[in-house]
Amino acid sequence: PRGPGAPPAMSASANPLLQQDGLPRFTAIDASHVEPAVTELLAAFEKDVQAFEEDIRGGLEPTWASVVDRLETSRAPLEYAWGVVNHLMGVRNSEALREAHAKMQPEVVKAMSAYAQSRPVFEAFKALGKSKDLDGAQRRIVDAAVRDAELNGVGLQGEAQEAFNKVKLELAELSTKFSNNVLDATKAFALEVTDPAQVEGFPDSLKALTAAAAAAAGHEGATAEAGPWRITLDMPCYLPLMQHAKDRSLREEVYRAFVTRAGPGSGHDNGPVLTRVLQLRQQMAEMLGYDTYADVSIASKMSDSKDDVAALTDKLAASARPAAERELAALREFAAEKGAEGPLALWDLAFWGERQREALFDYTEEDIRPFLPLDSVLEGLFSVASRLFGVKIAPVPAEEGVETWAEDVTFYGVWDEAGERIASFFLDPYARPAEKRGGAWMDVCLGRSSVLGRKPVAYLTCNGSPPTAGRPSLMTWRDMETLFHEMGHGLQHMLTTVPYADAAGINNVEWDAVELPSQFMEHWCYHKETVDGFARHYETGEAMPAALFDKVSRARNHNAGLALLRQLYFGRLDMELHSDPAVKKDGFDPFAVQRRVAEDLTVLPPLKEDAFLCSFNHIFAGGYAAGYHSYVAARVLSDDAFSAFEEKGLEDAEAVQSLGRGFPGAVL
Repeated sequence: PRGPGAPPAMSASANPLLQQDGLPRFTAIDASHVEPAVTELLAAFEKDVQAFEEDIRGGLEPTWASVVDRLETSRAPLEYAWGVVNHLMGVRNSEALREAHAKMQPEVVKAMSAYAQSRPVFEAFKALGKSKDLDGAQRRIVDAAVRDAELNGVGLQGEAQEAFNKVKLELAELSTKFSNNVLDATKAFALEVTDPAQVEGFPDSLKALTAAAAAAAGHEGATAEAGPWRITLDMPCYLPLMQHAKDRSLREEVYRAFVTRAGPGSGHDNGPVLTRVLQLRQQMAEMLGYDTYADVSIASKMSDSKDDVAALTDKLAASARPAAERELAALREFAAEKGAEGPLALWDLAFWGERQREALFDYTEEDIRPFLPLDSVLEGLFSVASRLFGVKIAPVPAEEGVETWAEDVTFYGVWDEAGERIASFFLDPYARPAEKRGGAWMDVCLGRSSVLGRKPVAYLTCNGSPPTAGRPSLMTWRDMETLFHEMGHGLQHMLTTVPYADAAGINNVEWDAVELPSQFMEHWCYHKETVDGFARHYETGEAMPAALFDKVSRARNHNAGLALLRQLYFGRLDMELHSDPAVKKDGFDPFAVQRRVAEDLTVLPPLKEDAFLCSFNHIFAGGYAAGYHSYVAARVLSDDAFSAFEEKGLEDAEAVQSLGRGFPGAVL
């Protein structure tokens, strides 16, 4: 029943979040639709769950159809609408949407907690687990449902369960707050540069980007040649600036702003937020009978224990740290020879690393970019997918009327060899710092489901450099690898052969394996025949010279020790923060843990005021808590997967095709 404080009723025809017979109506959806739609869907979901519980208590026989299919059908409308809202929080963020999300998030968390802790639902899955008729995917779903219910507090009762749910609710709110603070802190920094001397060394692409940002901020006459230039902390600006700006004081200023984002004194301080998150996760772990939150996380990973994760880190660090120390020594020597001012500081590493790479391998990023316009890279990416998996990928005709959330977003279809469209995806390629969070990710719009009659639809989101006047979006090599990486996640979602939603695509894949397909796809960026097929100069159509590709390939492992040590540092810091019961004590200092871990796993220690943790979205707002080590663990798996193709012969089209056709069933 609707109480006096409930929002006014809105029919499905008027509320686009309730129109779920196709793709989301992105151009029609606004923040005012969130509360009425989610309120209505929550009521329907809770009613369905109650009816299911009554049927189970009344003796309903647990079968696949009566339990799994029925509950999936009950969850789907709420998951559809709330999924769209969460997606828009990442790509079209606004104050109004934040308010609507903040108002409804507690209600969604409460409803999903009640469902996860339902004894009748739990007992139904346990009973179903005794069936001998389940196939492998079904068995995985049932076992995971039982495990997840236990991790969500189904075994708790009374006040203990109430306290647990209160913790879960606060954690959900803090996760959103953390992400919003990072976005706001990134937006809050802008540096207007008018002196041409300060942008000396900027590549033409960076001058164009920063001039366009200045023009958008009100400097109508801004040009790449004359400025002014507006510097921001989003990656398409920050990274090339750190690599190329000759003005050391400018690099220092921007570096310090970046590593203190959302830190103390920023106005968006995530320090108290992350400290509280760690405290609550530890409380949750103890309520569930675990020593630490890391143990809770490991319960759903491939790794057997925290000790396994630590052993892998130690093994890799034993090689990575000496290599990183040698690389840093060589970099210092190189910089000194080239006239560097004083000892190398943190804001010098990227700059001198680029100069060293240019000297060793005789090319610059700007030599590469003209050969990697986004459209050509996409053509190559889709060609790899076609060669491996027998699919055709192309934009969906405009006549279908698919709505997007931004004008630069494109909707693509995926067709199999028989000509059937088996999946689709949205690609959002460019940075929009005012409304879109940083990074790159794949997320689910719709999952494959036989009971719902749905085919997979994915969101692929990147933060590349947008086109500038007279030039298309030109990618760096790393941009290209990122796009291939996210497409790997997308292909796992879209090419799944599992018909059950809860095990299709990335669902119920252990987190330390979920990066396998994404990192596998990155390998194709270093396969010459693949790159030759699409790397063409955006103006002349000239193919990328073989000598240039060879230089890039040889530079692939340049300063690889430093790069691996950085990943090990992040992974161990994540595990240490989630493995210490002392986090729940007043006065616990997560930054002291960061400094301690840095002593072992960095060769140039962070600044005293470094607040990197305050923008570590992966573990505080992104699902990687006590799981960041997954990137390194999955690298081993992805290397093995690509080696299988190499052993068959990458130039043997028939062998590659044969192995690729088996990949979706075995891995995706």
